[in-house]
Amino acid sequence: MSDTHPNYGRIDGTIAIIGFGSIGKGTLPLIQRHFDYDADKLVVVDPNPTGADFLAQQGIRFDNIAITRDNYRSELKRLFPDGKGFCVNLSVDTSSLDMMQVCRELGVLYIDTVVEPWAGFYFETPDNADRTNYALRQKVRDAKAANPGATTAVSCCGANPGMVSWFVKEALLTLARDTGNPADAPGDRQGWARLMQGLGVKGVHIAERDTQARAIPRPRGTFVNTWSVEGFISEGFQPAELGWGTHETWFPENAHGYDTGCQAAIWLERPGAITRVHTWCPTPGPQFGYLVTHNEAVSISDYYTLGEPAAPEFRPTCHYAYHPSDDAVLSLHEMFGSGRQQTVHQILEPDEIVEGIDELGVLLYGHEKNALWYGSRLSNAEAVTLAPYQNATGLQVTSAVLAGMVWALENPQAGIVETDEMDHARCLEVQRPYLGPVEAHYTDWTPLQDRWELFPEDIDESDPWLFRNVLAS
Repeated sequence: MSDTHPNYGRIDGTIAIIGFGSIGKGTLPLIQRHFDYDADKLVVVDPNPTGADFLAQQGIRFDNIAITRDNYRSELKRLFPDGKGFCVNLSVDTSSLDMMQVCRELGVLYIDTVVEPWAGFYFETPDNADRTNYALRQKVRDAKAANPGATTAVSCCGANPGMVSWFVKEALLTLARDTGNPADAPGDRQGWARLMQGLGVKGVHIAERDTQARAIPRPRGTFVNTWSVEGFISEGFQPAELGWGTHETWFPENAHGYDTGCQAAIWLERPGAITRVHTWCPTPGPQFGYLVTHNEAVSISDYYTLGEPAAPEFRPTCHYAYHPSDDAVLSLHEMFGSGRQQTVHQILEPDEIVEGIDELGVLLYGHEKNALWYGSRLSNAEAVTLAPYQNATGLQVTSAVLAGMVWALENPQAGIVETDEMDHARCLEVQRPYLGPVEAHYTDWTPLQDRWELFPEDIDESDPWLFRNVLAS
């Protein structure tokens, strides 16, 4: 560990990084920088052998195996024979819920960036309702309710879901101060919900614009992205989902709600990666985003609910509004247009990106100052100076993993937690050095502006922030 980086404590036992794609590779140096541990107990587990030479050069143990539903229990027991350590699950096609439950049985700390299912779930589950993130999340929440407390397992702690939940709280405190209602950070969930309600916030867009680009054009037949292609395709093919707020007066014809669980969300009979919404980010201003399903769309609406789930007093609308890199947009068009996935996947490496930033934040709307965007505007040029092996998109994720690991190490008996339930100030204190400019921007833009008047749309002018107006025709 370098003396120039803060030491956040010692991890006794095995540190197992499950999955060594772009996020696993980017998380590794942050673990090496910020924790004390026994070097011979750091292990990377991945079925893909491409990282073998890289890890061998660093003297890091590599287990070239796949974690499956048949072997996950025995493999976790093998990896953590003394019941100590940290499982950093950054893989695809492994059940987050099953993995975290075994880790908790063993007394091993656990973190992931998404509620990931076993292989086959995304494309072989026939019922669209069962393929939603609502359904995946609810199983984790049920496990939390059935087994409260005990060994900490941090669920969904990446950039989004993850960091953006901490940004919502910072944005609320900023908005309170700027409207003459300064407030101390509430001490519980209801306090935060009352603060949001009192400030008049109707909803939240997880508003992101990725402008990172390389010099060479995207080859046809290739899916190019700035982070996991497999992850983006999987979530893009899930139904569009959003937390459903109490200010909404219209229900989409292709939408479905829930009568079990937190009941904080709805889903649409349409893939998220081709469902467009109107949104706003500081650099482009008004833009289209894709309503890709994400855990935080459900968890944020759930966390800030006041009253009974079926008939709440207050609940904000919340959804992702994602404009990926231009190469990724072209990749989506090609994939959905042809009806088949590309066989070649490429992730933009930091040394080939020639321009651009990942502008990721939360747009709180409907209050007296109209809308507030609060977030990270990290460039690739800055990211490469902050940590190796990752572009701006990757660093926003891996630094959130680091923050979640620190929080878990400091709170080892917190049970299963989502990022909304964690100390946002402590987590951002750890993460902020890796986020580039973190800024607040107010805007007078609303979804009713900048529409093409020659082509009338089905809108409701009584409230510009109704989802009816946000959803693009």
